[in-house]
Amino acid sequence: MPSSHVASNFHLVFSTKGRLPLISDDWRDRLHAYMGGIVKGLDAMPLAICGVTDHVHLLVSLKSKHRLDYFLRDLKADSTGWVHRELQKKFEWQKGYGAFSVSPTNVPAVKRYVLNQEEHHRVKSFQDEYVELLEASGVEYDPKYLW
Repeated sequence: MPSSHVASNFHLVFSTKGRLPLISDDWRDRLHAYMGGIVKGLDAMPLAICGVTDHVHLLVSLKSKHRLDYFLRDLKADSTGWVHRELQKKFEWQKGYGAFSVSPTNVPAVKRYVLNQEEHHRVKSFQDEYVELLEASGVEYDPKYLW
């Protein structure tokens, strides 16, 4: 076969350091838009970005050239730098992240899920949501190392 064809979609989740409510309503949309620009700048496709005060969800489509850990490192570092430069706020993301593969047929459902974060978190904490994502994806984890 003379060319490669890859469908590599990921639902990415990470929180602010210590899960502190650092992302306020007055600049959250700007942060999400900037993160979309970072994703594009890394030669990937942002399909959905949304979050609340203490964490963010992204649905992205990556290429075969992307290395997931480097992609997330750059995304988090660049968005942190933007908050520092543009808003002059103390801000950090947590070190870890969740990355869940998404089949092409499930992209529309995951996109709805990502974009519905504010409504979703009126009734569910980030901790409960994250454990559900881990369990639904079959990811093994030790609860003492989650938080």
